[in-house]
Amino acid sequence: MTAFDRKIAFVLRFLMAWTFLYAASHQIFGDFSVVGFLRGTKTFHALFTPFTTPAMAPVTTFLVAWGHLLIGLSLLVGLMVRLSASCGAALLLTYWFAHMDFPYIENHNNFLVDYHIVYLVVLVWLVAKNAGRVAGLDAVAARLPFVANNGLLRWATGGPVADRGRRSPAP
Repeated sequence: MTAFDRKIAFVLRFLMAWTFLYAASHQIFGDFSVVGFLRGTKTFHALFTPFTTPAMAPVTTFLVAWGHLLIGLSLLVGLMVRLSASCGAALLLTYWFAHMDFPYIENHNNFLVDYHIVYLVVLVWLVAKNAGRVAGLDAVAARLPFVANNGLLRWATGGPVADRGRRSPAP
């Protein structure tokens, strides 16, 4: 990664951290419920309606609010960025579907693409570039023995993926 790429990765990671943390602050400390939003879905209404039932709404609300907080904190400190950015991308794709009134997203100014897709692409780029290793804790965590010996943690911190027994070709 070039010096310019590292600066961009750092800035984009912090911007996405702010986005998730700001959302979490309103959801955790405010009067937030997913019910109002999910009941208004149009294109995939049948998919989202079960999450608005009295049994599921508190669970879904908790998972959304605290998921935003954990993703934001992870991006902020640069720890397990591959995992948190992947979860954030999945969450944003879900929001994109929830906002859809096909072929428009949220309103008639957004034809198929809106900020959810832009944020998703940024998060995928952060995963691809191992952005947690740019002024983040991923590089430090990857050197810990329990992280280095665990495939998921090694991947989440941007460490090398195991060969799974394959041998390199002879010189």
